[in-house]
Amino acid sequence: MRTFKCRCGNTTFFENSRCVACDHALGWCPACDNMTTLLSTAEGKSTLQCGHQACGVTLVKCRNYTLHGVCNRCCLSENSDAKDADLCDYCRYNDTIPDLSVPGNRDMWLQLEEAKRRLLYTLDLLKLPYGTKEEGFVPPLAFDFKADKLLQDKQWRSLGKEERVYTGHADGKITINLREADSVERERNRVLFQEAHRTVVGHFRHEIAHYYWQMLVQGACESECKAVFGDHAEPTYSEAQKLYYEDGPKPHWQAAYISAYATMHPWEDFAETFATYLDMVSVLDTAWNVGIHGGCDPTSAELPTMVDAYIRLGVVLNETNRAMGLIDLVPEILTPAVVTKLGFVHDLVRKASLHS
Repeated sequence: MRTFKCRCGNTTFFENSRCVACDHALGWCPACDNMTTLLSTAEGKSTLQCGHQACGVTLVKCRNYTLHGVCNRCCLSENSDAKDADLCDYCRYNDTIPDLSVPGNRDMWLQLEEAKRRLLYTLDLLKLPYGTKEEGFVPPLAFDFKADKLLQDKQWRSLGKEERVYTGHADGKITINLREADSVERERNRVLFQEAHRTVVGHFRHEIAHYYWQMLVQGACESECKAVFGDHAEPTYSEAQKLYYEDGPKPHWQAAYISAYATMHPWEDFAETFATYLDMVSVLDTAWNVGIHGGCDPTSAELPTMVDAYIRLGVVLNETNRAMGLIDLVPEILTPAVVTKLGFVHDLVRKASLHS
């Protein structure tokens, strides 16, 4: 991830919507792909101008920026007559948003949107294909952000029953339970499931991996995928899931899997490996852009270079976190077996980017 500059010269960041130095509104300009200062125009408050002198296009804030403050992206004003023109290029993928009449839901939605923007930025960086049904994408990408619902029956003594929302992917639809944006609940689950990390952006990266398995692997290179990750048809997913939650992960899983959860089924092994690849790309891209010694450009580097840089950065970043009493930033152990799996993902991503 890059850092950016406000017109006043202050450093700004990908999540910012206002400069803390000069108080100017900030927003993402889709014309120059930059976080920019939003300048007022003579046309009125709703119409703005990109503050980059080399760009200067006329913009309008995304509807979710203007109404709810959960987005910081803009739309080109020249597209005002198009369908969903008041939604930015990222918010248009939302099928369901949380119930904003519930206190606290707006703040948790903001966290989901920030993580989703990080995800889509990385997909764009890698030139990975994704899109809507109208654009001809199979499967079409969409997001549902939902909360568990307490269903009360007619008896006043009843405590009710809970309608659970399960985070997951199905035919292009990625559903995220709003409770994943609750830091206390998320940490409780991280400890309960013995996970090294449990983050909002991590959920997005895992579920988008299932999306790309369906788009890039299914019916295209399934035999090659089976050779690396195993046969996803034997055992069935439901059988593997039952065994995993009854018996736990495979013994000595660290030698061949990126996480305990990856041992459950080849689909989850692929998803956990793909998510780790996106983690690696994001960390390396950030290090490269902020000038940390030893980084590399993940959009052009070959996998051995990326793995070597990620391991070396991991040592430094982990020790830095430990100095502050925080959990390791890079918890993964990249064994030769795991690197082989990352190689499959790397080749898949590079081939997809060439045809996007």
